[in-house]
Amino acid sequence: MNSRLNRYLHKFLLWIVVLVFVIFYPMLISIYVFLPLFIGIMGYILILGIEQHRISYIIVSLLYLVNMDVNLSLPFFLVTIAILSVYLLFYPYFTHFRRCKVCTPLLTVLMIDMTYLGALLAYDFVFQTENIVLDDILLYPLIVDLLVAVIL
Repeated sequence: MNSRLNRYLHKFLLWIVVLVFVIFYPMLISIYVFLPLFIGIMGYILILGIEQHRISYIIVSLLYLVNMDVNLSLPFFLVTIAILSVYLLFYPYFTHFRRCKVCTPLLTVLMIDMTYLGALLAYDFVFQTENIVLDDILLYPLIVDLLVAVIL
């Protein structure tokens, strides 16, 4: 009985930490601009949720991505469209790398980040806005995303 209670308490605390991260981290990004966005990691979690039929992964990642779009005034659902296009167009071809535990997450995160950057640049070009400025600072979130993908 005690181990069962500990397991439920552990799951409850884990969900509290995840929800606090999902709700408050995008707000911190809007204040501290040097924090990484974790677009690739959340996109990979969304793809894992779709593949493994885990509703909790899908809800957490979509909640984070929508919260980030709202807090950073980014085009609404553009990141979700970029992730789903990577899932449909590129992810099936990563089946050759399934035995490599690092290759699939790494390639998926890289493709999600690059697709989202391309979609943002296309959005800026079409609507004559300026959501991002291309400089060396964009390399930092990509590197952090890739490092977290290796750890994940």
